[in-house]
Amino acid sequence: MTQRKPITPVNIQQHNSQAWNKAVDQQCQWTQPVSSEIIAAAKQGKWQVSLTHKPFPTHWLAEVKGLDILCLASGGGQQAPVLAAAGANVTVFDNSAKQLAQDQMVADRDGLSLKIIQGDMRDLSQFADASFDVVFHPISNLYVPNIRGVWQEAHRVLRSGGKLLSSFYNATVFIFDKDPELQEQGLLRPKYPLPYSCLSSLSDEERDAKIKAGEPLYFGHSLTDQIGGQTDVGFLIAGFYEDNFGAKRFLIEEFLPTYIATYAIKP
Repeated sequence: MTQRKPITPVNIQQHNSQAWNKAVDQQCQWTQPVSSEIIAAAKQGKWQVSLTHKPFPTHWLAEVKGLDILCLASGGGQQAPVLAAAGANVTVFDNSAKQLAQDQMVADRDGLSLKIIQGDMRDLSQFADASFDVVFHPISNLYVPNIRGVWQEAHRVLRSGGKLLSSFYNATVFIFDKDPELQEQGLLRPKYPLPYSCLSSLSDEERDAKIKAGEPLYFGHSLTDQIGGQTDVGFLIAGFYEDNFGAKRFLIEEFLPTYIATYAIKP
């Protein structure tokens, strides 16, 4: 058996911050700010933000005027400006300076008030207990190795009766061999046990190449941590649905949904 070399220490938060800055430069889909037309419609009460490809149930977040909302790990000029235009008091918190710059650009362009803060989604210590009515947390916790701190902090900063709207990958997407030849043949070959980590699941060569290329490092979390982690800190799960990416990004989507969204309430 070939012995693996020790993993080179890497600051995951810093690395992923830089990787998402790079994604902005490359105009990745999730870095494209909404148009002025979408903001104008939101100011007239016609708005929609996304947790997954399809809209979430309306009653999860029917009215936002006057609410204090934390858009957690949600930069990119997409959700936060729309919620602000709809009348919410919005704080957008993200690890990428360039993603946050997209939010600032929309705010400046369309006359919106946004509070913009850069930081790690696992550390919300700058916010007092019970600071928000809603935490909006779309697919992003795959970029941290341990998510239980995310749920703990979200619970702490919410007021009693506050809502956590979150979405994340079904970790099944991480277990398969990514060999392009298998993909072309329509074959799924399980290779990586869960929980998945770019640091420990990949070969030394694959991991080092990924780091050198400045690609995001990601982690596939169990449902015990994703859903059980929410209930363990005190949330009540009041809603749940599954969805697909919408563009057949993963072969497994032919057999099961790859996105999960939850609606949780702090009693």
